[in-house]
Amino acid sequence: MHLLTVFSHPFTDRYPSAVMDAFHEPFRAAGHTIDVLDLHREDFDPRFTPEDHAHFWGGPIPDEIAAMHRRVEDADRMAFVFPVYWWGMPAIMKGWIERTFSGDWAYVYGEGVEDRGKAGLKGLLANRPTLLLGIGGSTERTYRRYRYDDAMRTAIDVGVFSYCGIRDVETHLLFDVEGDENADRREAYLDDVKQ
Repeated sequence: MHLLTVFSHPFTDRYPSAVMDAFHEPFRAAGHTIDVLDLHREDFDPRFTPEDHAHFWGGPIPDEIAAMHRRVEDADRMAFVFPVYWWGMPAIMKGWIERTFSGDWAYVYGEGVEDRGKAGLKGLLANRPTLLLGIGGSTERTYRRYRYDDAMRTAIDVGVFSYCGIRDVETHLLFDVEGDENADRREAYLDDVKQ
């Protein structure tokens, strides 16, 4: 099995990286391969470019995005590991999705660009198991009280992945991980993500 992990954090020596490493441990032990797409280390530009806009309207795929398409296509499973910023993914990860999950590759209306607004949507990505591990500083009570967790699942699980044909999506939020007083919670979560 080949796993693609999309990772977003500016540092490799902080808790989100430890979460990713713990998650990968059973995959490595089983002899599976892992492609870590570290958006910061690879200096991915999340901005939707004029070339992306041209591609959206039927032009050629930018080379950088074609390379990202190949990495997704090679994966049997995908994972996204990220800190929760303002109740969602970091901008760089959202930008990666906006640029990479492009029309006529991730989804299509009818038979292509000319059918936008006239024909129904078809998700084009194979339904590969996808896991989201969001690392949050707020308490679970806060997420539940304001339904931030539901809003994230609607926007990301349904609004992005299901839209593109990936319906086997699980989101796991790690709550209240900041500060010395939560060290035991952080350690317990590392055991949880291995499962």
